[in-house]
Amino acid sequence: MELEFIDISREGEKVAQGVGGAPKRKNASGTKRRPANSKQQHEKERREKERCERERQEREKRRRRRRRKKMAARIATLFFLLLLIIILVFLLFKLITGLIDKGDIESTFSSSQRKTVIKANEAEKPDIIEDFITVNEYSRPGEELKKVNNIFVHYTANPGTSAAQNRSYFENLGITGETSASAHFVIGYEGEIVQCIPLEEIAYAVMQRNYDSVSIECCYLDEDGKFTDATYQSLIELSAWLLKEYKLAPEDMRRHYDEGGKLCPLYYVEHEDAWEQFLKDLEAYIMDGQV
Repeated sequence: MELEFIDISREGEKVAQGVGGAPKRKNASGTKRRPANSKQQHEKERREKERCERERQEREKRRRRRRRKKMAARIATLFFLLLLIIILVFLLFKLITGLIDKGDIESTFSSSQRKTVIKANEAEKPDIIEDFITVNEYSRPGEELKKVNNIFVHYTANPGTSAAQNRSYFENLGITGETSASAHFVIGYEGEIVQCIPLEEIAYAVMQRNYDSVSIECCYLDEDGKFTDATYQSLIELSAWLLKEYKLAPEDMRRHYDEGGKLCPLYYVEHEDAWEQFLKDLEAYIMDGQV
């Protein structure tokens, strides 16, 4: 029995040719050909990538520019603040040194120049009995009076007592220590003027104003506190002289009542018109050239 052998390779080729037609051929380079639309797609992708890269670079440039602007703005702000601080420190320094210089000027005037002014005005000074009380902690502390802004008028609150008696009362406070009180001047009901404290020192007369004022105590006879004509005239003369000494005006006169509300001097507190008349009389006295 003879067996028939079939060439499978040839048969396979025939089958392949019969099913799919002629076999696919490669180009001369041995690679498959790409269709035209594939090249266009590749070119489009390449251009898209280049565009994206350019945009990314542009965004990066813009970010760098913004960072530089912010940095410049911060530096300018810091420079401005530093300059402002320097100016404020300079102004503060000038203010402090100006106050110190002013204080030195006032201190100089209150010590040496004041003595010169008072000495030069001795001819216009009213008759004053200088009877200074002893330095003590209750009525004459001996502290410097650096400036004078007001002249205060008081009453002794003890009717019928003389200027000498009230001066002795201030002196005895240094022994008894029962309270702190004094005044630069005491005017008696007969018009005598006794000076108890030098004008270069403070008196214990107006608690809140002892360091920038001069005080005048006035004696009286009647319970209503009204001053005698002699006391009133001496008060006018002494007040006018003190106002000139310290370059003040009648409106710089004060009642003790005006600083703290104490009923002193009693008559001028209860009779405002009398106080206003005193200021008018004082101004007229000064304008008439008496001082």
